[in-house]
Amino acid sequence: MPPVDVAVLVPVKDFRLAKLRLAGALEPFEREALARTMATTVVAAARPLPVFVVCDDDGVATWAESAGATVLWRPGLGLNGAVTDGVVALGEVGVQRVIVAHSDLPLARRLDGVAALPGLTLVPDRRDDGTNVACVPTGVGFTFSYGPGSFRRHAAEGRRLGLSVRVVRDPGLGWDVDVPEDLAHPALEEALSWLRTHPVSQL
Repeated sequence: MPPVDVAVLVPVKDFRLAKLRLAGALEPFEREALARTMATTVVAAARPLPVFVVCDDDGVATWAESAGATVLWRPGLGLNGAVTDGVVALGEVGVQRVIVAHSDLPLARRLDGVAALPGLTLVPDRRDDGTNVACVPTGVGFTFSYGPGSFRRHAAEGRRLGLSVRVVRDPGLGWDVDVPEDLAHPALEEALSWLRTHPVSQL
């Protein structure tokens, strides 16, 4: 790839296994379709930056290529290992900073603004608990630690490495979908109605 300053990395798990905590609210085919739709939204929000999808599932890889993203195949590493390794790999080909965005951000519209300043930029979820988006410089040895409380852990990791840490609380990027109450946003009503009634969603 030609040298670029900023790229976007989106970790995506097998759509069939995604969002199991929504099982009480959505049928399996609805969860799969929702996960795919949200991931497509995030990839679109990454443009015009180059987009890489880190995954270990053939179906996700096929989807990523059709969406115009480059696949980074990282089986058996788990989320933290795959993202950490993906950032290292992008740094090795000349990328200076990587925006890591989760694939379950249905309100995402633009990601490039997260890379406006040097150092570490974190976009927490609306509960200030998880890390929905992070922009990290490559080559500094940043170790990702997703899961409950990751926002504070990532901020601490940035400080440990001597990076300036900027926090951006963005209503669009801060809304992720993990549990049934996360489906309550008015902007999701139309999408959920389509998922429940459109025949294509059941394929």
